Amino acid sequence: MKFKETRLDNGLTVIAEVNPAARSVAMGYFVKTGSRDERPEESGVSHFLEHMLFKGTPTRDAIEINLEFDRMGAQNNAFTTEENTVYHGAVLPEFGPRLLELFTDMMRPALRQEDFDTEKQVILEEIALYADRPQIMAFDWARERYFRGHSLGNSVLGTAQSVGALTREQMADYHARRYSPANMVLALAGRLDWEATLEQIRALTDHWPPAGARREYAPFEPQPGEFRQPYPQATQSYLVHLAPGFAAQDERRYAASVLASILGAEGNSRLHWALVDSGLVESVGASHDENDGVGLFYTFAQTDPANEERVVEVLRRELERLEREGVRPEEVERAKNKIATGIVFAGETPMGRLFNLGLSYVYTGRYETLSEMARKYEALTIAEVNALLEAKPFSQGFLYRLVPAEVDN
Repeated sequence: MKFKETRLDNGLTVIAEVNPAARSVAMGYFVKTGSRDERPEESGVSHFLEHMLFKGTPTRDAIEINLEFDRMGAQNNAFTTEENTVYHGAVLPEFGPRLLELFTDMMRPALRQEDFDTEKQVILEEIALYADRPQIMAFDWARERYFRGHSLGNSVLGTAQSVGALTREQMADYHARRYSPANMVLALAGRLDWEATLEQIRALTDHWPPAGARREYAPFEPQPGEFRQPYPQATQSYLVHLAPGFAAQDERRYAASVLASILGAEGNSRLHWALVDSGLVESVGASHDENDGVGLFYTFAQTDPANEERVVEVLRRELERLEREGVRPEEVERAKNKIATGIVFAGETPMGRLFNLGLSYVYTGRYETLSEMARKYEALTIAEVNALLEAKPFSQGFLYRLVPAEVDN
């Protein structure tokens, strides 16, 4: 397995983990843009634009794009987050050049007015659909409260008002600003001919004008707090606790993932035994989210409204105990093994490997092999994990509760 990387004259970065033994090839355009990069009047445009890239290019319409994916037997999709918009797919190696040509063509969409108007209705329906899913909206609204005006609290979906007011011209301007070659990484993994692939990419993108794209990094200081919000669509109580963590560029993120696993991994963790095993919650979990320059710990619990106060009491008790007593050696070993195994399993296919390869490079500009990542987890010590607790991150957390409206009345 060999790693390849280059930066084209137009600024596009191309990376590849070439594996001649693989039976497929995966590729994806990782665009460093998301809701945190939107102006207030553009809220939701990143996600809306992701949809529009499947609606057509100057040489293809939506049906032709769909049929081309289908003819290759491609497994493909796209997603938008607060920080990235990613278009990805995998095919048999003989279809690699065709998939590359299709994805590259899609990066320069036609943005036809009639397609824009039609897709806007789809997005508005999606926003209405999510409004009926309080377990998802709880995360959106918790982030908004926690980040208090920082762009990382921006909604990926936007609102019906912001999306409804968007114009095609605003979207075209956003695309021109954010989809510049210098703001994109094209990542490939699996069986491919690097030199031939690179030559094809150069030919396909030589008309892309070089341009820069800057991300604003506003300072953020977490403040402890709590907010309880009644919501008519909620039938359960949804509790989201956010606390300061470590950025994607911070090496302490590995220890933070271990700490989050000890706290709230599914099936065997402190919160599992304190809340699920006791029958107090339907589900509970904790994770560490690494963003560009900022990180945070997530803790989530869903419970019957009758148990809400008891669950909050137990959650606070466990977080306080974690900060006071630290973690135990056997907990660290279990968490390290679980995470390392998950990394290796996820990387066994080119498609599984692609996400880690692309996102890691976008954030750090560095390449890490699977074995290097696994070794970093294996080398972690209990002292490194407990050191994260010295700053008492969970005591600086923010608790957001989304509860049924009738419970609050």
